[in-house]
Order: sequence, then structure tokens, then C-alpha cells
Amino acid sequence: MKKTILITLLYAAAAVIPACKQPSPEQPEQKAEPTAVKELPADVYYPEGFRNWTHVKSMILEEGHPLYESFGGIHHLYANSEAMQGYRNGTFPDGSVIVFDLFHAVRADNAVTEGDRKVVGVMYKNAKAFSETGGWGFGGYKNLLGEKLDIDGKTACYNCHTAQKDKDFVFSSYRE
Repeated sequence: MKKTILITLLYAAAAVIPACKQPSPEQPEQKAEPTAVKELPADVYYPEGFRNWTHVKSMILEEGHPLYESFGGIHHLYANSEAMQGYRNGTFPDGSVIVFDLFHAVRADNAVTEGDRKVVGVMYKNAKAFSETGGWGFGGYKNLLGEKLDIDGKTACYNCHTAQKDKDFVFSSYRE
């Protein structure tokens, strides 16, 4: 049974990963020579199709949490295949992308459900491009259309993530 599930997941990943690595309309497609090393985008980009990546975890930040004012609500975290390597071995390679999809938490009828989307937050690893922020670039998007928010990733994100330097600046963890 486990083998069947694993094979199914591998086929699904093989079908999804090429679609996830498409550049956004703002980022031109980069062509590489067959023998060239893969060139990474220099800027944080909106990762099309991220909801088809590995779902790392979900959580709810409630009132009383120190980050509630900025990040209160329902979080769903997704990781591309490179980031999954980092979750498994503790060091995230260049090309890793972690996305948190944040929604307002709506409480009604003894249930907590997703309200409106608040932000799509993106962490993108490129040690060369983001050497001042632990190798990570940070970006925020208003919606699934990739409308970028005007944020300073160094002050708005990195300064908080420095507390996780021993975990390659990543707060979340993956549970098999």
C-alpha cells in the first residue's frame, strides 16, 4: 500500500513540478545551455501553482500570539521540491521556495473556516542574490494573481527570521 502511494505521489510530483517552475509574466523565461548550470532568478518571484506543491503544514495564529496583529489567521505552508530537501536535512539549497498562504480566520457555528485571503508570503533561497539576508529573499503578494505588495523583506521579514538562524532562517518544520 505504501509503495502504491509513493509511486502515485512521484507521478503526481513529476507532472506538477515543471508547471510550478514557470516564470511569472514579470520574469522572462531563462534559457540555459545543455551543459550550463541552472541560473536562478535574482528576485523573489510569484510561484505559479504553489498550491500543488507539498503541503508542509497548516496552523492558526490566534489573538494573544505575538505576531497576531500582522499574521493572525489560518496559515497553509507549501514547499517546492528543493525546499523539501531542506525540511528533511536542515539545510535549504538554492532554489528553495516556501510559501505561506494566509487567510482571515472566521469563527461561526463552532467551526473555524477560511475567510478572505490576507497575503501570500514567499521565501526564496538564492545565496548569491540575497547574501545580506541569510540567502533568502522575501516577498508578499495580495492574491493568486501575483499582485506584489510593497514590502521591505529585510525589515518586514528577515529581522524576525534571524531568530531561526540555526534552522536556516526557517520557522516551520515538516512532519511526515
